Amino acid sequence: MDLRGLVHAYFQHYTIIAYLALAALCVVGFVWRPAAALPTAIAFAAGVAVYPLVWHLLHQYVLHGKWMWRHKWLAPTWKRIHYDHHQDPNNLSVLFGALHTTLPTIAIATLPIGWLIGGFGGAMAALCAGLLTTCYYEFMHCIQHLAFKPKWKWVQHMKQRHNEHHYFDETGNFGITNYGWDRLLGTYYEKKDRPKRSPTVFNLGYDETIAEQWPYVKDLSGGIASGHPRRRVMGKEGFDPAKQAGGNDQGQQASA
Repeated sequence: MDLRGLVHAYFQHYTIIAYLALAALCVVGFVWRPAAALPTAIAFAAGVAVYPLVWHLLHQYVLHGKWMWRHKWLAPTWKRIHYDHHQDPNNLSVLFGALHTTLPTIAIATLPIGWLIGGFGGAMAALCAGLLTTCYYEFMHCIQHLAFKPKWKWVQHMKQRHNEHHYFDETGNFGITNYGWDRLLGTYYEKKDRPKRSPTVFNLGYDETIAEQWPYVKDLSGGIASGHPRRRVMGKEGFDPAKQAGGNDQGQQASA
């Protein structure tokens, strides 16, 4: 995939269209009740600055936390927004964030700060900044997971660190657009710094033992896949729920 194809596919996705449409509405809201220039600039900058920290904390303590799978009403959300993504990092159907989780998060992270700085106009500026920063985040995330080889060294660095998070050790490198907070919070690493691959890198710790007590995610997935996704598809490693489900269907048809 070349850069032109990546950009074309990116702007066709419904989540990006939604973010840009809402950002345009923020501009309309700001024009209706504007804030002064300085508070507007500060609110917009705050919306951009808060995003990496909010994302890091949510990524580490919520998406990689070991509590959402314990609740029947939270398990489907956790499965959709992160478990499925780690089960198969190149599955494009779960590459982009789910709007019902991302939009409330962006609003909660930006609107109060913007309002304190510049009232309604400041809130609109901060929310617009959060939405546009999310678009940037999703674009970088696409680069990290699609068959696109970036030419810029700083993007290559980010892609390598993110691939290590998905294929080597999920307990570090939580950033997407930068790894500043990983460095400050002690979660930054390079593959050479860790002796071996994490056994839970593809299931986030949700294994058969956990599923015995909290089966909600397993029931929704048709099983628990393990092993490298490519080797799993080739039948060389781990368990493939899709194949198992297909085998069960065939067995049920044969018995009928």
